[in-house]
Amino acid sequence: MKACADGMVVLTGASSGIGLAMTKMLLQQGYFVTGISKTSGREAIKSKNFSMVNLDLSRLDSLSDELEKIVAGIDMPIRALINNSGIGKFGSVEQLSVSDMRLVMETNFLSHAIVSKVFLPILKRQRTLADIVFMGSESSISGGRYGSIYSASKFAVRGFAQSLREECAKSSVRVSILNPGAVRTSFFDDLNFEPGSESVNAINPEDIAEVLLTIIEARPGTVIDEVNLSPQTKVWNKKPS
Repeated sequence: MKACADGMVVLTGASSGIGLAMTKMLLQQGYFVTGISKTSGREAIKSKNFSMVNLDLSRLDSLSDELEKIVAGIDMPIRALINNSGIGKFGSVEQLSVSDMRLVMETNFLSHAIVSKVFLPILKRQRTLADIVFMGSESSISGGRYGSIYSASKFAVRGFAQSLREECAKSSVRVSILNPGAVRTSFFDDLNFEPGSESVNAINPEDIAEVLLTIIEARPGTVIDEVNLSPQTKVWNKKPS
């Protein structure tokens, strides 16, 4: 596979929702995309510029070794690393099991930190512009009822991104974070609540993909530190029991 001018984007959680929308838009813009996801997803992407690696990012003990294999198989400059994968577990602290707490923190935060740790040396060695973009949440900014562990994982991601940005300031690597509110995706399929049905009650995944492009295509020398996106009108509906 020969590199194009835009290079390679590595994207976790590429098989559905926000990640799938990002993948499609990046491919449309001429980027090569390597997706990393636990499953291939319901919708197959047929493009010679796309490859999918099935990997469970929550298996931290073997994660670094598996990621090193992915790095070794990339034969072109990496233009961006998008840490997008995530899960949601909601309920009062008393309701959440320890295993639920661990899974959320490992998937939403620790896996992102490990992915970044593995890819960062190659991004710096390239000495060409590269972006690391984290998927935060409005829960990265403000905690809410029944979202204690989810919010804690997203606060951790935001703090990690802010610190990593400072560490990378003298390199060619920029670090950004996107903090969306409710997004209309399958994220809510297994939860007991969902955003309202009106178009103004939730963000579309494609909206976030457009903002991602703005971040990675910003003029060299400019870092878009953080972007917050919200539905125009926030409405939450409880699903029937």
